Amino acid sequence: MKLVALVATAALSMSASLGGTVAAMAQSDCKTLVKASPFGPDDEVGATNRVTPAVTKAAAAEIQTGKVTPLAYNLVDGVPLFGTRFTKTVLTSFAMTPGAEYGKNKLSYMEDTYLSQSHVGTHIDGMGHIGIKDCYYNQTPMGKYVTQNYLKKLGIEHIKTFATRGVLIDLVKVFQDAGKLKTNAACTSPCLDGGTLITEADLQAGLKLYGVTLRDGDAVFLHTGWGDLFKQFPKQNATYNSAEPGLSKSAAQWLADQKVVVVGADTWAVEVIPSEDKDEAFAVHVILLTDNGIHIIENVRTDLMAAEAASTKRATFFLSMTVPKAVGLTGTFVNLEAIQ
Repeated sequence: MKLVALVATAALSMSASLGGTVAAMAQSDCKTLVKASPFGPDDEVGATNRVTPAVTKAAAAEIQTGKVTPLAYNLVDGVPLFGTRFTKTVLTSFAMTPGAEYGKNKLSYMEDTYLSQSHVGTHIDGMGHIGIKDCYYNQTPMGKYVTQNYLKKLGIEHIKTFATRGVLIDLVKVFQDAGKLKTNAACTSPCLDGGTLITEADLQAGLKLYGVTLRDGDAVFLHTGWGDLFKQFPKQNATYNSAEPGLSKSAAQWLADQKVVVVGADTWAVEVIPSEDKDEAFAVHVILLTDNGIHIIENVRTDLMAAEAASTKRATFFLSMTVPKAVGLTGTFVNLEAIQ
């Protein structure tokens, strides 16, 4: 697949740079490649600047019954991973052997070693994840800020808060109602097939289903049904990773124009795969992250919230999610919940 080859080539190039030529990366004119942040030339935060106290207060009104719906999958070895990403859990037990216990109360304990890359399972993409050449969010010449261990700029520690309104857009229902749903045979419930393009008209139709109008600071989540394959791990890992339904570039720009802070989906990249342009790599990531500072959350569990919306006729909720203040990281696995 040409897209995978493009990404692999980029990864090899970055690896070589870290071997001693990072300084040579910072040569592009970033002002011609990446948009400036509307939040000022020194901004490292991105769209979460929009989550003001007023936005959070308004979002709190979504909590009416107190029902909590999970939006994250369990993080466990064997789930689908993109490219060469990996996870491995190692359990270590202490003082379990008779006679080896601690103290007269015979204490023993357990600890874990979790070996993993950060972009696995239900995870968030930070501002330092995607760029054009060496230019990242807010025209940042990233080559100057790369170290062997972490980024010295645009790390996820700069994220403000996600205490905001969440909005679910049920694209499965949109495509069903329009009579254009094409389901992948491996799905056990209705899903959009890989390569299905989601347009701004589709997004608007999904919002209309539940009478929702997007507002500044919203977090938008797309239900495509593709997560059905994720839940079948490891049996359907290859199918899950081979393609996906997702946003068109114009749909991504439309969301950016609505001034949302997050776009999440039950897919591994949010955007349509194969790409609209076979010679472009992850163009929607560039639109959302690099040009607009809008976070992406991948592998979101949307099926439970889609069922809740169908039952209650409410597709909005208070988003509960925190992100570790991990200095210099480009992303991390997260837990998130919808509270209604």
